[in-house]
Formats: sequence, structure tokens, C-alpha cells
Amino acid sequence: MPFEVAKLDRIRSAAGYLTIAETLALADNGNVVLDPFSLLIGRGIHIGKNNVFFPNVSLSCEHAGSVTIGDGNTFFPGVSLLATHGPIVIGNGNQFGEGGFTAKANRSGAFIEIGDRGRYLGGAAVYGATELGSGSQILGAISADNCTLGPGAPHTDPNPDERGAVMKGAGTARDLTVARGMTLAGNGTFSAADAKPQSFYHK
Repeated sequence: MPFEVAKLDRIRSAAGYLTIAETLALADNGNVVLDPFSLLIGRGIHIGKNNVFFPNVSLSCEHAGSVTIGDGNTFFPGVSLLATHGPIVIGNGNQFGEGGFTAKANRSGAFIEIGDRGRYLGGAAVYGATELGSGSQILGAISADNCTLGPGAPHTDPNPDERGAVMKGAGTARDLTVARGMTLAGNGTFSAADAKPQSFYHK
């Protein structure tokens, strides 16, 4: 009923999110909104064209935070972005989820920059001052805090050692840099000494 939608819109607006109609209006730029009722997008977030938003996605910015999203990204269910103290900047053609993804710029000095055509799956989460270069990947329930993944070709490139850097496994990775063409695998903890060329895993 229109009465119920109006009530929901008042609740969403009071919490700093777009109304249902404003969320659906993203389609005017070619964005695909599969369920406007479970998609929460904060006011002031800049969104480009041709992105796909699955249900149960939350994009929030408050205070000194900002969120900028480019074109052609896919946000699967369980994606959450929160910027309160710094920017979250996302390029083009990335995949966030399946299996969830979290990015939080929610403390002093935090910023998160994500390039183009990367993949961040399986419960990956990024915090602090973190840069995920174009073509990079985080595969698994990894908390990456103050980490840098070098840019390279996307995961579809036939030469694995030309691809963006990869973290895979599960656990906490802190203050680490992974170079282009390298994979850093871990289980519980991550050490830079364990990085191997991606061709080691993809003969």
C-alpha cells in the first residue's frame, strides 16, 4: 500500500538512505536494482552507470566519509560499505561477492581504493588504508587491514603472472604488500614470505 511505502521512506530518510523511488531512479543510468526494499544507499554516494545491485546490499557514508562507485560493478548479496572517516573509491567492472564483502573506512587515516576488474569474494573484508589495484583479488574470509595489492591484468588473462595480486585463504592480513603476478595464501595468519608467483597455482 502507498501508506506503507511512505512510512518506510520516512524511516529510510531519517537514517540517511535514499527512498524507494530514489533507489529505483538509479536505473535511469542503466543500473540494475533487483530489490529496492533491501538495497540501502546513503545520500551523497556517487554511483556511475550499469552497476548491478542484488538484494541485501548496504552502502553507507557519514561524517567525513565518502563513497564513489564507477561503472559496471556487481554487488552480490551481503555486501556492506561504510565510510565515516575517509573515502571509499571503486573503479569499474569489479565483482563484490558472492559470499559477501565488507569495506570500512571507519577510523582516522582510513581510505580504501579499489581499481578496475577485480574480484573480492567469500567474505573478504578490507579496513584501514588499503589499496586494491586493478585486476587484484581477495578470495576467502580474509580481513585485510592496511594492505596493498598490486595492479595487473584481470583474472581472465591467460598469463597468470601478469594478473593483479591475489590473497586467498582465511584469516587476518595486516600491513602487507603483494606485488603484481603474486599470490599470498594463508590460513589464520599471512606472511609476505609466503607469496608465490600465480603460475605456481595455475600451471
